[in-house]
Amino acid sequence: MGLLGSLWKPGLFRTKEVIGIADDALQLALQASEDAHPNEYMGQLRGTDARKLGLDRDGTVVTDVLLAPGTKTNPVSAEFNPSYMPNDPDSVGSVHSHPNGVLRPSEADLATFTKGPVHIIVGAPYRRSDWRAFDREGKPRDLEVLSVDVPDDQFFDFTQADIDRELR
Repeated sequence: MGLLGSLWKPGLFRTKEVIGIADDALQLALQASEDAHPNEYMGQLRGTDARKLGLDRDGTVVTDVLLAPGTKTNPVSAEFNPSYMPNDPDSVGSVHSHPNGVLRPSEADLATFTKGPVHIIVGAPYRRSDWRAFDREGKPRDLEVLSVDVPDDQFFDFTQADIDRELR
């Protein structure tokens, strides 16, 4: 057995391919988009290893939708400073809404599709059928909606007491 064979451990090298989106994450993206209407909504997508969610598949599942900090929105665009986004190893892409209901990326959208393998556009009227996934080049891609129990991890691991202490 060679060196690589002796170091290999099952599950050590898993694919980072995004294989689906958790139903709860999709519902959150749809609701956040509807709440922002008539302005656009923009957020970051985070993923979790499929096996940690009880799936017997390799890959990553979109499990979280985070508001992009410092986002400025209006009915036809959403702007944000990418340096405000958390440097998150679990980030898998972006989500934003089109209040006009058009479910295809604009040239401006494509300029924001640089980080992560999946980008979602949600359109009015924000029903379960009013979204599409794209790769970083803007080509449509399949993204299965999965019914999984998402772990209650704390992305922001602090309490109100921690915040009060920092403000003093």
